[in-house]
Amino acid sequence: MTTVLIVDDHPVVRTGLRNLLEAAEGMEVVGEAGSAEEGVRQARLLKPEIVLMDVVMPGTSGIDVLPAVLQAAPGARILVISMQDDPSYVRKAFAGGASGYVLKEAADAELVHAVREIAGGGSYVHPTLGARLAAAEVEARTRAAEDPLSDREREVLRLLALGHTNQEIAKMLYISVRTAETHRAHIMQKLRLTTRAELVRYALAQGLI
Repeated sequence: MTTVLIVDDHPVVRTGLRNLLEAAEGMEVVGEAGSAEEGVRQARLLKPEIVLMDVVMPGTSGIDVLPAVLQAAPGARILVISMQDDPSYVRKAFAGGASGYVLKEAADAELVHAVREIAGGGSYVHPTLGARLAAAEVEARTRAAEDPLSDREREVLRLLALGHTNQEIAKMLYISVRTAETHRAHIMQKLRLTTRAELVRYALAQGLI
């Protein structure tokens, strides 16, 4: 029997989830909580196998308490259930220790499947969100490939393009002259530039000056 704790600030939602899960074979809802903080207390008391955690609740966010829930019930696995369909929420949830993320609009069968999946040691992401997350990661990698410079290197590049010397840049950025020289060398190497004129043209193209 898989034991489940439901954490959601809406009583109607909690009732609906309870009815759905208890109608599924092999699942038992052992408790409910109306806030993130109460969810942590109930997790410590009940030691459920699965915690269904809402994201947006009065007070502390459900995502913010994920580490505390896992500390209170080390054997628990968390399925975040939310109306938030932004991939950034998925990343934050998994970074906080969640094993799954499902939208509240999901079909009943999908929610039960997600609970079974993470109860069995797997992970689960709503298919639509999974596709968006993959697309966002590809876009981030593409941006990194197009602009290989770090934020500090872009700052040094801008100052170099404006005509400042290594010594002046070191003073302006509170770094050593050797560090400024190292940044310049890395910039030239990464961008495969050899002259200041090329460096200036690149900075102009990137809108840095």
